[in-house]
Amino acid sequence: MSLHEAPAGDTAIQVVRLGAHIGARIDGVRLGGDLDRATVAAIRAALAEHKVIFFRGQHHLTEDGQYAFAELLGTPTTPHPTVTSAGAKSLAIDSHQTRSNVWHTDVTFVDRVPAASILRAEALPSYGGSTTWASTVAAYAALPAPLRQLAEGLRARHSNRYDYAADIEDTPDDLARAYRREFESSYFETEHPVVEVHPQTGEKALLLGCFVKEIVGVSTSESRALFRLFQDRITRLEHTTRWDWSLGDVAIWDNRATQHYAVDDYDGREHRRLTRITLAGPVPVGVDGATSTVIAGDAGAYATGGRRAA
Repeated sequence: MSLHEAPAGDTAIQVVRLGAHIGARIDGVRLGGDLDRATVAAIRAALAEHKVIFFRGQHHLTEDGQYAFAELLGTPTTPHPTVTSAGAKSLAIDSHQTRSNVWHTDVTFVDRVPAASILRAEALPSYGGSTTWASTVAAYAALPAPLRQLAEGLRARHSNRYDYAADIEDTPDDLARAYRREFESSYFETEHPVVEVHPQTGEKALLLGCFVKEIVGVSTSESRALFRLFQDRITRLEHTTRWDWSLGDVAIWDNRATQHYAVDDYDGREHRRLTRITLAGPVPVGVDGATSTVIAGDAGAYATGGRRAA
C-alpha cells in the first residue's frame, strides 16, 4: 500500500492505494452534504485515479445524508429504471431479494449508463459478503494490439433480461421472485460500443458485463467466444480489488471504468443490506465516435438530464 495526502480545506485527506490498477481507501473525511469544494475535488481526483474508493467509519450517514453527499459529486438518478417500489432516493441491495454475484457494470441496459455509484453498508452478515471490483480501463490497456483493434470495432447489445438460462419461477424464494419480476417488468435493450472512451478522463475502457445479450454481427457461438475472451481479461485478479465490509463503510466507484461482483459466501440465515445511489452519466461514445443506440425502452425517467456528464 502507498499513502499520499491531498489538501482539503483546513485538513488533509489521506489516500491509501490498495492496488496498482484499482482501489484506494480515503481517510480523514466525514461524508455529507456540507463538504467544502476542496474536499469534493480531492474525492473526485481520487476516484478518477483509483476507480473505486472506500471510506470507513461513516456511521453518521443516513439515506438523506448519503443523497446530499451524492449531489456534490453529480446528479443522482432515480433509484432504478424498473425497480421503483423501494423508494425515491436509493436502491436497497438486499440479500433477502437478490444477490449480485455476477460481474456487471450498473444498469448498462439503458443508453445513459450511470457515471458512478455510492454504496453504504447498513446490515452485514457475520462472515463473508465482500465485494470485488475490476478495472475495465486496466483490462483494455493490457490487451495486445490486435485484440485492442478487434474490440474497438465491436458493439454489444445489453438487456435487463440478462440470465436467459434461468426462469423467474425457478427461484424458490417469494421475495426473490417478486424482485426479479419487477426488475424485468419493462424491457430495455441498448447497443453499446465494446470499447468506450471515458467521458471525463478520456481513457478507453471495455464495456461488457452480465447484461450483455450478444455481440452484434456474429453468430451466437462467436458472440459467446468473443464475450468470454474480453470478459475474462477484465476479471483477471491483477485488475481487481476486494473489500471486506464493516458497518459504516461507504464505497464509491467509477461505473464507466469498472465492473463489480458481490461475493455470495454467506448462508441464508445471514442478512446483507447496502444502500446504493447512482449518478447520471452521458451516452457512451466509442473510439470511432459512434454513440450507443436504444433498441427498446425509454430511460428518460431514470436519468433525466443524464446526457450531460455528471
